[in-house]
Amino acid sequence: MLQHGIFVPVKEIVLSTAPTQPLLLDLYRMMVRIRAFEAAAEEASQGGVSAYGKSSDGKANVKGPLHLSTGQEAVPTGVCAHLHTTDFLTSTHRGHGHTLAKGADLTRMMCELFGKATGFNGGKGGSMHIADFSVGMLGANGVVAAGLPIATGAAHAQKVKGQGGITVCFFGDGAINRGPFLEALNWAKVYGLPVLFVCEDNRWSATTASAPMIAGEGASARAQSLGIAATRVDGNDVEAVHAAAGELVASVRAGQGPRLLHAITYRVKGHVSVDLAAYRDPAELAAALLTDPIARARQCHEARHGDLSVLDAIDLAAHAEVQAALATAAAAPWPDTSAAYTDIQTTGAGQWF
Repeated sequence: MLQHGIFVPVKEIVLSTAPTQPLLLDLYRMMVRIRAFEAAAEEASQGGVSAYGKSSDGKANVKGPLHLSTGQEAVPTGVCAHLHTTDFLTSTHRGHGHTLAKGADLTRMMCELFGKATGFNGGKGGSMHIADFSVGMLGANGVVAAGLPIATGAAHAQKVKGQGGITVCFFGDGAINRGPFLEALNWAKVYGLPVLFVCEDNRWSATTASAPMIAGEGASARAQSLGIAATRVDGNDVEAVHAAAGELVASVRAGQGPRLLHAITYRVKGHVSVDLAAYRDPAELAAALLTDPIARARQCHEARHGDLSVLDAIDLAAHAEVQAALATAAAAPWPDTSAAYTDIQTTGAGQWF
């Protein structure tokens, strides 16, 4: 496409060589950790049948809304495999996978979902406000598209300080219809910022199909209109995501300015964990399940004569890790009442008391 005299290609990634088996195993391990965590959290948010589904008062253990990214695990896994602790990341309300893939502690995140004092935010933030600055995870966000300007600001700080590092910003396809998307990409391009924008195009915006609501060709085309090179990739193929992200991250690190990865994936679950998504065509869901990223990774491993028992062992380890996290979260202490008056914005001279 020719835009303002600049040709900016939208590149479709095709793997020319098969990645090594050790890499596939590492990617598989992260994907199954993410899915095991979300499956357990989903059950605990519904007051499920396990020992950790309900609290002592009979209510669901997970507090507040829970937005799952089941079926989208390949995107954060493939992208974050290229990041360092010193790189920054901003997330969305559907951010458990991003957080784990960036290296945050699984048990502390479960404690946060349970509302316990040992959670990342002392039990105050819940699922939509997870943050762990120690690994560069700047935070999930309950406001659609709000992570985009935060990521751009973080990347601008990185450029001004000149200490290296890049920022990765995850957002959904629904976010591209909101003002912060254009503002963030424009600012990032004008100032040549070290930021990779990652659109997790899961085809749904809350309870509305995205396609009828998005004019033009979506995130890639809009990025290119601003002179930002974009790459489309099958977001359910973890190796393809890893390859595409690797090229883009290298370009950003080399000082070539912002890039955008448009990953086509699918949101298997409803908008929140108690949403049955009855508004969705069952045939659409059935077709999407055939492209499940974890199942595809298993098929690739087997096609390369890999031992499936190795993957089974990884599955069991992920399950055991999550069960231990559930037990820890259930036994963890509640925040002290005095914590209600910390981590809050001042209201001035005490006029509210």
